[in-house]
Amino acid sequence: TPQLFQNPDGEPLKFFSAVIGGRSVGVPGTPALLAEMHRRWGSTPWPELLRPSIDRARQGFTVSPRLAGLISGGAERLSMHAATKDYFLPSGQPLKEGALLRNPAYADTLQTIADSGVQAFYSGQTAAAIVDTVRGFAANPGVMQLQDLSNYKVVERQPVCAPYRGYSVCGMGPPSSGALTVGQILGLLQPYDLAALGATNPESWRLIGDASRLAFADRGRYMADSDFVKMPTKGLLKPGYLKTRSALLNGSSALQSVKPGEPDWDDARLPRADDESLELPSTTHFSIVDSQGNAVSITSTIENGFGSRLMTQGFLLNNELTDFSFRDQKDGKPIANRVEPGKRPRSSMSPTIVLKDDKPVLVVGSPGGSRIIGYVAKTIIAHLDWGMDIQRAISTPHLVNRFGKFDVEAGTAAADMAPALESLGFEVVVRNLNSGLHGIVITEDGLQGGADPRREGVVLAK
Repeated sequence: TPQLFQNPDGEPLKFFSAVIGGRSVGVPGTPALLAEMHRRWGSTPWPELLRPSIDRARQGFTVSPRLAGLISGGAERLSMHAATKDYFLPSGQPLKEGALLRNPAYADTLQTIADSGVQAFYSGQTAAAIVDTVRGFAANPGVMQLQDLSNYKVVERQPVCAPYRGYSVCGMGPPSSGALTVGQILGLLQPYDLAALGATNPESWRLIGDASRLAFADRGRYMADSDFVKMPTKGLLKPGYLKTRSALLNGSSALQSVKPGEPDWDDARLPRADDESLELPSTTHFSIVDSQGNAVSITSTIENGFGSRLMTQGFLLNNELTDFSFRDQKDGKPIANRVEPGKRPRSSMSPTIVLKDDKPVLVVGSPGGSRIIGYVAKTIIAHLDWGMDIQRAISTPHLVNRFGKFDVEAGTAAADMAPALESLGFEVVVRNLNSGLHGIVITEDGLQGGADPRREGVVLAK
């Protein structure tokens, strides 16, 4: 119901009160998506595709420094569910860097999917175990039923594409807010010569930061699952609308306040209240281009780090439902991204393919919660405007502004820019910005890859 994440008085729950347990768990969609992609375009036999992951789960992998730190820092919440505690805190102690971590239960789950197809995930023993885990966490039980799993269907949607500097920047449409918001940011910046300003000029970041704030204001009011709510999708990217919004950036200091705009609607305009959902990361991304020129940009997420903290059959269950707004209405106006049965929550995933003359030239994406949008927009700007190769574009420091505060990346040249941004009127927060960008540039001479040094990602070719 729309009140899923509210207390008896109708007030929103605290974030982690909602997250930990079955209440936050949505039906996992990734297995069905990958199976559908394979059905349409795959050439390698399905069991063969799963074999490397099955072998890795049985043989184990070495716990990285980053994973060890995340487990240690999250140990209290990881210990709240027995299966999760047994996996991440064996003998009651967090796994250490360098430990060999095996997962035979996950290998068995993958083997079942390899042998019987993906329907074995959405029915039978695996589905029953998911439902039992979701409903059986006494402190915060969920409402998922077996029918929810068996009813799950992949929905194909038209991509959202936005023009920028003679390119077409394409990504995933609603319920993801990624492509629309990235497209708006770039569209708002189109009239400004970022190339001449340069990557280290505070004026560049004033423009980028406030363009992002304007786009996020529209995102909060209008963007949600378009199967359930009417959206001004075309209106948000109309040149005239973006030109009007872009003119707000003509000053010389930070915008004092930012409000959603009034885009054209495809049909009747509907009243909307601004969203209040929280989006915290635990997401992954990969970009691939094959020898035939096929390209894929895919972002997968379980939402918060370690998801709901519930584990079954060797895998963590997501907390995707807390991507919905905890409030369902404000001042009598409905919130677009409110909870509804069968609805997909709004995300910030921004898997992106940039085209030139209808041919892909850049494949990029990142994890990072709602900061994903800023990470991807920055990388596109760094490559297209500032002429950086893809590795440098990914590695260059992050400055992200979503809701007014300017997050600048600690330990980088971005932090040195903090006083200049403050003098422009921004509130600045110096913090770690742990993206996980992966990008590939496609040229006539071959491929150029980049992986984010902030995580364990790598560039591979064969």
